[in-house]
Amino acid sequence: MISDELKGVILTVLQLDEWEIGEETVTAQIPGWDSLTHVKVIVAVEKHFHVRFKTTEIVRLKNVGDLQRLVDVKSQIHG
Repeated sequence: MISDELKGVILTVLQLDEWEIGEETVTAQIPGWDSLTHVKVIVAVEKHFHVRFKTTEIVRLKNVGDLQRLVDVKSQIHG
């Protein structure tokens, strides 16, 4: 399940009021999420959750569920 917190960060970066985001949602399904915006989303998520991702971790992300799981793991390590 995607947390409301993560969803909020993503929607804020993409300047969307509302959009259905689930675990299997991929970037191509969300309006405005392109390669440049991807970097902005990742940076915003890192800042918001006080975590840092390795480049290899980011490259492996296949959908929003993967991002949520990565945030969860990193938050446990650093929190």
